[in-house]
Amino acid sequence: MYRYDSIDKDIVADRAQEFRGQVGRRLLGEMTEDQFKPLRLMNGLYLQLHAYMLRVAIPYGSLDSRQMRRLAHIARTYDKGYGHFTTRQNIQFHWIKLGQAPDILDSLAEVDLHAIQTSGNCIRNVTADPYAGATAEEVDDPRVWSEVIRQWSTLHPEFSYLPRKFKFAVTGSGHDRAAIRVHDIGLIVHRDEAGELGFEVAVGGGQGRTPYLAPTIRQHLPAGSLLSYLQAILRVYNRHGRRDNIYKARIKVLVASLGAEEFARQVEAEWAKITAERDDADLPVIELARIRGAFTPLNFETLPPRSAAFEAAKSDRALARFVRNNVKAHKQPGYAVVEVSLKAVGATPGDITAEQMDAVADIGERYSLDDIRVTHEQNLVLPHVKLDDVAGVYAALEAAGLASANIGLISDIIACPGLDYCALANARAIPIAQSIAQHFGDPDRAEQVGELKIKISGCINACGHHHVGHIGILGVDKKGEEFYQLSLGGSGAEDASLASILGPALPANRVPEAVDQLVERYLTLRQGEERFLDTFRRVGMAPFKEAVYAEAH
Repeated sequence: MYRYDSIDKDIVADRAQEFRGQVGRRLLGEMTEDQFKPLRLMNGLYLQLHAYMLRVAIPYGSLDSRQMRRLAHIARTYDKGYGHFTTRQNIQFHWIKLGQAPDILDSLAEVDLHAIQTSGNCIRNVTADPYAGATAEEVDDPRVWSEVIRQWSTLHPEFSYLPRKFKFAVTGSGHDRAAIRVHDIGLIVHRDEAGELGFEVAVGGGQGRTPYLAPTIRQHLPAGSLLSYLQAILRVYNRHGRRDNIYKARIKVLVASLGAEEFARQVEAEWAKITAERDDADLPVIELARIRGAFTPLNFETLPPRSAAFEAAKSDRALARFVRNNVKAHKQPGYAVVEVSLKAVGATPGDITAEQMDAVADIGERYSLDDIRVTHEQNLVLPHVKLDDVAGVYAALEAAGLASANIGLISDIIACPGLDYCALANARAIPIAQSIAQHFGDPDRAEQVGELKIKISGCINACGHHHVGHIGILGVDKKGEEFYQLSLGGSGAEDASLASILGPALPANRVPEAVDQLVERYLTLRQGEERFLDTFRRVGMAPFKEAVYAEAH
């Protein structure tokens, strides 16, 4: 966990105080809504269908128990008793009163949390691999580099008003749990043939109306040159990005129109100019060491790689299922990574009650070295659990209603808030997710199906990542009625791909049946241990389209 210093604390507290004055002027009528809107958005405050929504930044998805308890307090005191974790590792509160927003920001600042730059045409919350610091696959801890970017980009005068919003994702391993190819900039930490630490730099990914996978524009960027190179990318974007057309304003459109090679050429030219003009464009070694040192050291115990208590506990059928699906390997002998599903059958994906937040805080503090993570798939991670303690963690999660053993399975669905909350949505997403999860509520059948990532968006903005779902579902409006367009073959992982549309949109009541038909066709076609995605890539669209639409013809 990164520990704020006095400068960090002052920035967050000052920003909260500044916003208090802005809200006060708005409530007094001294500012119009048009004048207030850009100010509230830069502080994470949206006006949605029913109330204000506050989006709180969780930098690279990392929390401690103190912060989780404060989020519970906010849910209980200022909202309707729950929060919603998002695909950007943030949390949203959907029922906020404008006059109370400054009090919430003050409360967040007390525990080193904030809502700075969670909206607006600026660099948003930097996301990272939720297994950071826990996986043996890791070349270097991506949280360190995410923190470098956070500090560099926060209130950056040159990049506070970009042509459009801008999103980073960082992974430190070849297994991409951060979806780096669908971000404006994706960074993969690696070492070159000489062993030098650096980054593969991918630019121009994104979803929404025009989805693109980010192409690599530099195979190896020396780690010490990160900030000057990012400055060069953002300067090229700031110079050429389409400010005249909101639908063409993202950097993905610029990269696609110029071509990755030409865009890279312009970035390299700008980078050469920056480094020639300034010898202080990059982070000093001593400052990088300070940031590394500000992360709380992890005091792992020396434990045997196997645990008799852990093996004995797996004789319990429910716990054994939880272990199969939610417990992952750790780099440290005797420890495990435990994923906490926020996708109980019938629940709203990503939602968590205040009581559950308090329970997770207690569990994280007791069993996970006071370290809790948020994933972009709207779940939580306890990254450092002793194998001896897995049974105790499971029991505590079960008591809190958080022991669903479905990570990566068909009911582990990403869904945006959709038309139940969002003014931009065309259709509801939450009820579709709930109905699919209930349709596949049999855990034995879910395990038989295996890994299957369903992702649902209530509009073309794609907050539910439907473009990179193994099965993607997009809500559309047809003459005032909600319909859903299915697509197949997407992935946000290291094998990134964009999904292809299956066929005509379906009414809401047909969606679970259509998913069932797709799954049954997959099970008849599957070879060996193939995932749904593997089978689709091998056989193509035709047999799946026939499974859903044959009766209609």
